[in-house]
Amino acid sequence: MNPYSEMVQQSLYFIETHLYEDIGLEEVASGAGLSPYHYHRVFRKEVGMTVVDYIRNRRLSDTSTILRSTNIGILDISLGCGFESQEAFTRAFKKVYGLPPGRFRKLFNLKLFQAKSRGGELRMNNTSTVQGWILTGGHPQNYEMGIDPTMVHQGKSSGYLKSITPMEMNEFATMMQQFKADKYVGKRMKFSGFVMTEKVEHFCSLWMRVDNNVQDVLQFDNMHDRPISGTQPWNQYHIVLDVPEGSAVISFGVILYGKGKVWVDSFRFEEVDRNTPVTHMDTEYEMMDEPVNLSFEE
Repeated sequence: MNPYSEMVQQSLYFIETHLYEDIGLEEVASGAGLSPYHYHRVFRKEVGMTVVDYIRNRRLSDTSTILRSTNIGILDISLGCGFESQEAFTRAFKKVYGLPPGRFRKLFNLKLFQAKSRGGELRMNNTSTVQGWILTGGHPQNYEMGIDPTMVHQGKSSGYLKSITPMEMNEFATMMQQFKADKYVGKRMKFSGFVMTEKVEHFCSLWMRVDNNVQDVLQFDNMHDRPISGTQPWNQYHIVLDVPEGSAVISFGVILYGKGKVWVDSFRFEEVDRNTPVTHMDTEYEMMDEPVNLSFEE
């Protein structure tokens, strides 16, 4: 596993739990035990943006929800979210969302969704879809996937997967997609994304699999050694797999076992260099030379 991944996850947890405090690169780097210069490079490589940009974008995501769900004045939102003025907030917000805050509030007010939503969520059951995603697994009838504009990591909404009526701990469902592997054969690919959980009793995780034409598993990881459980703030997780010769299909998604709810956002699927360690689950085992313990005495 990438030696910096756990460090960055700890930093993201720190940011999420201190989001509106006076923090920046120096505070985050200090917590990681690295110089600001070194940590700037590490964080940007792992997350895809600088520490300062990440903090700003997370605050802006929160303000987008506040704008859509409350009547709090824009000046109060600006100052409450750490901007020195309404003008600075408006410039930053428009750069990310393409609209000034007031216009955004009018166009995307959550009241517009009330006729087809529950608690702000846009429900997607087995007969409807979230574009590009499939709800499947061992017990999909006991789960629900959809789009949630009230819990956002970045942008205007996140995806969610939650239990409705699971009875057993081993019941599960996954929100997934799959596509042809042709463009990625011979490459090392990284699937990453931000995950937030609420009352996950068993576990949830990202997963990724590479199959050949007869559906043999060539590469696979479901974060079995780093599962997510309980109630956790937004954090980034990733899987890195090779796509070997003979690969035909790549599948990935988020899986939820048992009760709970998981939100996902800001997914990326990208090629990485060979210095990035793979997370492939080793399913091979050493074959014995002859049978042993036939009487079950050992």
